[in-house]
This record gives sequence, structure tokens and C-alpha cells, in this order.
Amino acid sequence: MKFFVDTADTDEIKSLAEAGLIDGVTTNPSLIAKSGRNMSDVIAEICDLTTGHVSAEVVATDFDTMVSEGRKLQKIASNVAVKLPLTMDGLKACRTLSDAGTAVNVTLCFSANQALLAAKAGAAYISPFIGRLDDMNIDGMEVIEEIRIIYDNYGFETEILAASIRNANHVKLSALAGADVATVPPNVLRGLASHPLTDKGLAAFLADAEKAGIKI
Repeated sequence: MKFFVDTADTDEIKSLAEAGLIDGVTTNPSLIAKSGRNMSDVIAEICDLTTGHVSAEVVATDFDTMVSEGRKLQKIASNVAVKLPLTMDGLKACRTLSDAGTAVNVTLCFSANQALLAAKAGAAYISPFIGRLDDMNIDGMEVIEEIRIIYDNYGFETEILAASIRNANHVKLSALAGADVATVPPNVLRGLASHPLTDKGLAAFLADAEKAGIKI
């Protein structure tokens, strides 16, 4: 499974990239707004920090303007993936941009049927929102499992990008369900390395080494 980090915080991205833990980045207008910076500048800086895809989202909702904005975003860097909403105009724009060689991440997916349409439209990624489904007492993992079966049935190359991940269990279950990518907030990604038994074991090893006077 690939890990994308879901943030516009360039310091966090740089730190995680240096640790070799991320394969790309996802952003959205809300995350960019929190940075208080110009969107193009932020996207350009992020694209310099990773060789993987960086999802940059349009803010338009009609076909013509989405295509226009998508082309502008793609010109920022070669590794930009244009993020489009899962609407009929968004799917139409996805086909237009994909046919022109632009990677598209179709976002705000909440059903297997929507994911099927995105794959038909040529999306590079489909982003089912697990956490938001769970908030409505709908099993987000079941949606990922259904998408996986459909894509495998027909050989679609669209990658399943598990989004709206809230905790470590979401990451594990997404991997078990066959998601190709998980986009994860920095704190959740760092938390995957934590376990109380690891901490306890390390403390015991260090105590024994100190007692024995072991130095390297």
C-alpha cells in the first residue's frame, strides 16, 4: 500500500518525506486555506518535496471552468494530480483532462457505483471517504471492498485511494480491503509506529545496556 499524507503543511511533508514514509500528498481548499498562503505557491513547494502525485483541487463546479482550472493546476508541476468532485460535470472534466494526459483524482466518493463511473471516466485515483461514511453509520470499508471487486472484475487501472481516514484502524482495514493508497493526516501516520509494548521493550533494552556498560 502507498501512503499519501493529507496536509498542506510543508514542514510536515518534508519531515515525513525525509523518513521515506510517503509516496505522495493530497490537499484540498480547506487545507490550503489553513496555510494562509497562495495556493499555487503551496502546491509548487509541495511538488518539490515529493516525486509522487500531489492532488490539487479545483474550486469550480461547472465543466468548462473545472477543465480550465485543472489545466492551470497541472502546469504548476508535472506531478500534480488534478482533484475533481464526483459530479456529472466532474466526470466529464475527468475524461477531458485524462485524455490529455493529466492524472485525475476523483474525490468525494461514497458508493461503489460512483467509483465505477470514475473508472469509466479515466480517473487515475478514486477517493472514497471512509470517515464520513462511518459518521452516517455506513460501513466505509464495505464500500472499499465493493470497489476493489468491481475494479478487479473489469481490469480498471484506477487506484483506490482511501480518504477521510481518522485513525490507525482505518489504515489497517483499508489495507486489508485492498485499497491501493491511504491518504493519512500526519498525526495518524506517525501514530502507526507507536505501540506501548515497543516502548516498554526499548526501555528494558536500554536499561540493561546501561547496567552492563555497553557502548557502541
